[in-house]
Amino acid sequence: MTKIPEIQSLVAKHRDDIIQFMRDICAIPSMDSQLKDVGERIAAEMTKLGYDEVRFDKMGNIMGRIGNGPRVIVYDSHIDTVGIGDPSAWSWDPFVGKVEDGIFYARGACDEKGSTPGMVYGLAFARDLGLLDGWTAWYFGNMEEWCDGIAPNTFVEVDPGVRPDFVVIGEPTKMNVYRGHKGRLEMKVVAKGKSAHAASNHLGDNAVYKLLPVIAGIRDLEPKLGDHPFLGHGKITVSDMTVKTPSINAVPDEATIFIDRRMTFGETKEAVKKQVEDLIPAEFKDSVRVEELFYDEPSYTGFVFPVDKYFPAWAYEENHPLVEAGQKARTLIGLPEAPSGKWNFSTNGIYWAGKAGIPAIGFGPGDEETAHTTEDSVPLDDMVKATEFYAVLPSLIP
Repeated sequence: MTKIPEIQSLVAKHRDDIIQFMRDICAIPSMDSQLKDVGERIAAEMTKLGYDEVRFDKMGNIMGRIGNGPRVIVYDSHIDTVGIGDPSAWSWDPFVGKVEDGIFYARGACDEKGSTPGMVYGLAFARDLGLLDGWTAWYFGNMEEWCDGIAPNTFVEVDPGVRPDFVVIGEPTKMNVYRGHKGRLEMKVVAKGKSAHAASNHLGDNAVYKLLPVIAGIRDLEPKLGDHPFLGHGKITVSDMTVKTPSINAVPDEATIFIDRRMTFGETKEAVKKQVEDLIPAEFKDSVRVEELFYDEPSYTGFVFPVDKYFPAWAYEENHPLVEAGQKARTLIGLPEAPSGKWNFSTNGIYWAGKAGIPAIGFGPGDEETAHTTEDSVPLDDMVKATEFYAVLPSLIP
């Protein structure tokens, strides 16, 4: 029994609590992966709701567990955010936020704090209604903005060292079920040159100039990239550039461009790297190199978990049991029928599904197009309604 009327009654009864919880966690800055303060606020809510275990992991992510059954499900919501940029660009305080026409605007409202209240309350309601029998259910509030997938990787391999059977990712999906997205490889191209005084530049070897044909080649490469009927076309972008030079009156002796390469199915890491290597002119092969990026920054707790910045594409078919359970949950809580979809951006699914092969779907309130913008927002009705989905879903998974 799915007990939809009972779920909806509990959600309606606790609507004000769910909304206040949302406003509280958005009011706590969690930029640059600083999760401690917002994690403590989430921990307090889970403790109030009677979770069996509430604690931080070694990386500093916040975890809450209900039950100790043989089947394991994780509700994944990253609770760090990007910064606010230029404060004058905001028409309201990005942390206090504002409510206008039923929409809550605040930093992190869409990406991705908007799924946290529904997940935290939804699991508690599922337990209270007997819908988690046989399950171990985790809420996992984690760091994601600076390196996709690193937090779930530590969840499985380090702390708590648990490999779930199913995962629900709370990134914004406009209340639809999402079942995949493109992968990504992050690279840099480093050019070495020879410094000289700018007044005698003929004595130097300008590293910046060596990158110009590579930059032009990247600009023109995209139409030639792979395509997939569901995930779409590959993408490539020069996303940053750094230059080392003795002064602004000198020839630079080193220059680096950074590349964000979105990968679809059929594109391998090796082939993607070679595409860029092939753009280097023959006369520069000895002084220009392509390198994959690596993430080994310590978290705010000092925990280091080194990973390469390769994130595989992933997708499940419409008839996958978890996708079908998600679609059934949407129907049962009264949402209009809609096909499953995909994200344009990247999520922790690159580890759960892409690297570890753990079935995952996405479901969350909000539209990803407002993420990282001054319009970061979520409809409050959807944010509350999502609680019903999270509560009923485990009972529908075969």
